[in-house]
Amino acid sequence: MRIGLLFDGLSALGKSPELLLLEAIESVETELQKFATEVVRVPVTADGRWVERVRKGKFDLVFNLCEGINGIAEYEPMVISALELIGVPFTGSSSWTTALTLRKNLVNTVLDRAGLPVPRWTNVRRGEEATSVGFPAICKPAAEDASVGIEQTSVVRSMRALSARVTKMQETWDEILVQRFIHGREVNVGIVGDDVLPIAEIDFAAMPLGMWHIVSFRSKWETGSDEDVGAQPNCPANLPEDLANELAIIARAAWNVVGGEGYGRADFRIDQHGRPWLLEVNANPDISPGAGLARMARVAGLDYSSLIRRVCDDALVKRGESIADRWARTLKLSSIG
Repeated sequence: MRIGLLFDGLSALGKSPELLLLEAIESVETELQKFATEVVRVPVTADGRWVERVRKGKFDLVFNLCEGINGIAEYEPMVISALELIGVPFTGSSSWTTALTLRKNLVNTVLDRAGLPVPRWTNVRRGEEATSVGFPAICKPAAEDASVGIEQTSVVRSMRALSARVTKMQETWDEILVQRFIHGREVNVGIVGDDVLPIAEIDFAAMPLGMWHIVSFRSKWETGSDEDVGAQPNCPANLPEDLANELAIIARAAWNVVGGEGYGRADFRIDQHGRPWLLEVNANPDISPGAGLARMARVAGLDYSSLIRRVCDDALVKRGESIADRWARTLKLSSIG
């Protein structure tokens, strides 16, 4: 089996490479080499030359680690669209699912219309004034992931603070999501294939006094910082069985609503009354060995090698059909009756 390993070339191979991305690439490559006859790295760059490499690569599968181009998340769905047009099987979710989950205001609307518990929110475009959803509230870029743009000052307690924060964020982003902040516990529910993994919880016990209990950009990417130490993941979470079952049901429903495939993660807050609130649905989350999804998989008895193999097997089963085969099947179905 010949596998192409796709990743953001500008982020991994630029003048200031992202070390965590390089580690993820190497880890996945090592696991793929255990069952593939050949693994070929394909860095994605803005010039589009990578498309021709994939088209001519005769890959049986593309393992998609690309979360954007040069760190810009909005390009991620476009990369997946190219894979769909080429017709090569690839891991993870489709372009439309990825595009939907990257736009927080749109996916919140879809999830809310499906009857799932989403905290009250509003979307503020550049030049518009923020409106209240109640306080405290949290402000996030509407089309970013990986906690980009989220910091301690993202949580506000008053209309004055909200207006100031939104105005500051509009210097960088065109759209800002303002959402009611839910005090309480934060948990993550991972999904691989059709299976819900053991639930993880973010332990904020060591968060410095006076800081909001959130997973900020510093928590995720500044190893050893006070916010990193103050937001430690634990798996499995210590939850009552009925609450854990409710979270799994909501996560699976949300994953189905957005058309998720391959692997994903749903993030929740649990309020002081024990009610779960759905914050985000993440398509193609970080799948490196030290990330949350791999941690949850290990608790489920799925080691890292088995996780990567499972993701590949699911992709081949779901996307092993070529565009020509799919069109022939469509024509056949259309002629029935």
